Amino acid sequence: MMRWLSWLLTACLIAAEIHAATRVEIVHIPNGGETVEARLTGDGVIHVLYHRDGIPYYVKSSDRGAHFSTPMAVVDQESRRPGLVFTVMGMAVGQGGAVHVALFTNNWQTKLTDVPEGLLYTALAPGASAFEPVRSLNRRPSEGFSLAADESGNVTATWLADKLFANFSHDGGRTFTANAEIDPSYDPCNCCTTSAIYSVDGTLAVLYREKTNNNRDMYLVLLSKDGSKRRTRVSGTPWKISACPMTYYDLSPAGNGYVAAWPTKGGIYFARLDQDGKVMPPGEVKTLGRSEMRSGVVALAAPDGDTLVAWKHQNQLGWQLYDAAGRPEGMLGTIPSAGKGAAAVVDEQGKFLLFP
Repeated sequence: MMRWLSWLLTACLIAAEIHAATRVEIVHIPNGGETVEARLTGDGVIHVLYHRDGIPYYVKSSDRGAHFSTPMAVVDQESRRPGLVFTVMGMAVGQGGAVHVALFTNNWQTKLTDVPEGLLYTALAPGASAFEPVRSLNRRPSEGFSLAADESGNVTATWLADKLFANFSHDGGRTFTANAEIDPSYDPCNCCTTSAIYSVDGTLAVLYREKTNNNRDMYLVLLSKDGSKRRTRVSGTPWKISACPMTYYDLSPAGNGYVAAWPTKGGIYFARLDQDGKVMPPGEVKTLGRSEMRSGVVALAAPDGDTLVAWKHQNQLGWQLYDAAGRPEGMLGTIPSAGKGAAAVVDEQGKFLLFP
């Protein structure tokens, strides 16, 4: 009897490992660049941003990463200056497949004149052969840039400058509103980031880290189309420190809600959230992942409730698949990966593609 139970347990573990292994596929981008972000649109196109030799590039694939388009520089030639480095902070794909990109430069070091300041923005219009000239959206020192876009032509940039700000566009990024503080009572961790997406009902969701009383808790802010606003704490493990931990995190759609992942005390946590931003069972889940300052983390939910969490740590991309109950499926995976970014997509069949 014991031998039969041992065999059954072994068979179940092997089956779980095979299931997890077949759900995750590694896709290498062209030219050995450092991946920053990836997005999958409803037409099956994968959009990827990466850095190479100090320049951000964009590629896309219509066949699950088997082939990529010719790499396209994100920054126009006129905007490039000797010693000036452009770094991608976020990407959103909106109406008609338009690609929106947020960037910043190292001009606080180079101190060149006539260089756009703060949150820099460019876009690739559907069918265009080049990105638009880079321009500043907020024209002030700032950090934590994120972009959200939907199929109705809405594009929102979120950012930090002691407070949580946003710029809104309703014409596909052609024009944006003036700098707007989302709520004066919010006290964000200024050297961390923001992560913003639009939900299926048009609600703008923004994930950020608070620092009130040095409690570095994670919050989700939901801005509805009717103008109403609500905020929910999503992290459960307390983290009280007197300095900004300089962390990055991720927010993605999950059915009618969201999935969020973030670092706390050097570890990586995730949670599934409902459409009102409330944490769903099993609650906050601690992974085996580790984080560094300003290193990438990504969480993606499959239609069957499985969640993939991936993170970057010491030039390794790590990942773990979890079932709907928050239990790990299969073994933890790792692969060498340069840079700080973590990028992945999930398709309608629940297959995860990772871009080291």
